[in-house]
Amino acid sequence: MEPAPLLTLRGMTKAYGQVVANDAIDLTVGQNSIHAILGENGAGKSTLMKLIYGVETPDAGEVVWQGNPVQLTSPAEARRLGIGMVFQHFSLFETLTVVENIALIVAGPKAALAARIRELGQDFGLDVDPFAHVHSLSVGERQRVEIIRCLMTEPKLLILDEPTSVLPPQAVGLLFDTLRRLRDRGVSILFISHKLDEIQALCDCATILRGGRVTGRVDPRAHDAHDLARMMIGRDMPPPMQAEPHPVGEVRLELAALDHAPDDPFAVGLSAVSLRLHAGEILGIAGISGNGQAELAKLLSGETRLSAARCDEVRLMGQGVAHLDPAARRALGFAFVPEERLGRGAVPEMTLADNSLLTAHPLGLLKRGFIDRRREAEFTAACIRDFDVRTSGPDAEAGALSGGNLQKFIMGREISLRPKVLFVAQPTWGVDIGAATAIRQRLVQMRNEGVAVLVISEELEELFEICDRIQVIHKGHLSPSLDARNTRAEEIGRWMIGAAGVAA
Repeated sequence: MEPAPLLTLRGMTKAYGQVVANDAIDLTVGQNSIHAILGENGAGKSTLMKLIYGVETPDAGEVVWQGNPVQLTSPAEARRLGIGMVFQHFSLFETLTVVENIALIVAGPKAALAARIRELGQDFGLDVDPFAHVHSLSVGERQRVEIIRCLMTEPKLLILDEPTSVLPPQAVGLLFDTLRRLRDRGVSILFISHKLDEIQALCDCATILRGGRVTGRVDPRAHDAHDLARMMIGRDMPPPMQAEPHPVGEVRLELAALDHAPDDPFAVGLSAVSLRLHAGEILGIAGISGNGQAELAKLLSGETRLSAARCDEVRLMGQGVAHLDPAARRALGFAFVPEERLGRGAVPEMTLADNSLLTAHPLGLLKRGFIDRRREAEFTAACIRDFDVRTSGPDAEAGALSGGNLQKFIMGREISLRPKVLFVAQPTWGVDIGAATAIRQRLVQMRNEGVAVLVISEELEELFEICDRIQVIHKGHLSPSLDARNTRAEEIGRWMIGAAGVAA
């Protein structure tokens, strides 16, 4: 007699106002299984996971856990049953240390917890300092904390929402080995990812969602990536738009042997960082998360400023700007998409329309000091339409959007400013394959129109697809410029781990 499935959902339904996120979804997760949930942004994947984890309450439907009907009323109840979840948007207290965050859920002395954190980090390629404050960590490092915290609860069902989106390539294979070991020890895994090659390599079953409904159940190993993508988005994928060789224009952004020692003792210092970005090119910055990307981004955006005496160490449009604030840099034609969507890219409690106002107000959204609500709504509606943001409209709160849809909105807002220099950190993090292709196409299109584009990304495939040149950041040093068309991924990988010599 076969054992009862670990988890069974019947008729799970959840609506937010007029938007039905989950519509009568049935799902069965077997024992010792790695089960993928596939779907484009806004398909209902994250909502369904929140229902399983007790974060949200279903409007209708039944949850059966190991053969017994249960009511999942809170994450604490889900954890008591043996369900753990790693969220795409992190749930950490930024003013606490790593070990203090974990101690909120996992009992034990801090010294013992810290030792366990280090042990798991070493075993699973998730190294993090237990005594670092979370606010000082990069997005990738915060993801590691979330995964470690979940593993320390010893779950029977582990839910992973885009777990590899901010992990370096070297750590993904190690994480997969870990997940397979967990499966072999009796842990089932629900795995959400937009990376179809990961689904095929790891998962033994996949449930496909589209528009909040189940549209298929397949063995992903029996289909190629093209078939899975078509089932997921309901249409054939557009071909990638390669960045063909293209004459470049004047230098629009330049760093000249920049040294920076952050005040935060846990941050990464920058040493002799130099780069030149021309009009009509895309320069990519590769690197493993936590090697100075966050510090570099803050210096470029103006969140971190230097003294007026050092103004020429960051030059924008031929002008020294290292001492200028973000608004002054934007006035010169600079636009910025941060890697942290909620909190830095958008205010979650504000509507999309009001989030548009934050950076697009110079485009006529203000009139004599007052907000022009009609222009604000028109601008926001155009972003929603042009970038296929799945939402109820400009009045929707930013925090109510899925991660991928919020990313598309922020990208659309910044691109609509028609900047001279566009700086994007992790442009397709958590974005489905169709939307990721569209975003990359828009970046290449902007480059072809003469915009200078700087991209920080941990997706090597993405950088090779769209970039003219690539530089690698490692321990605060930046490598020489490498021609993307004449450089192999293995060479970039050596720079990423510091094996290609001392960065210049």
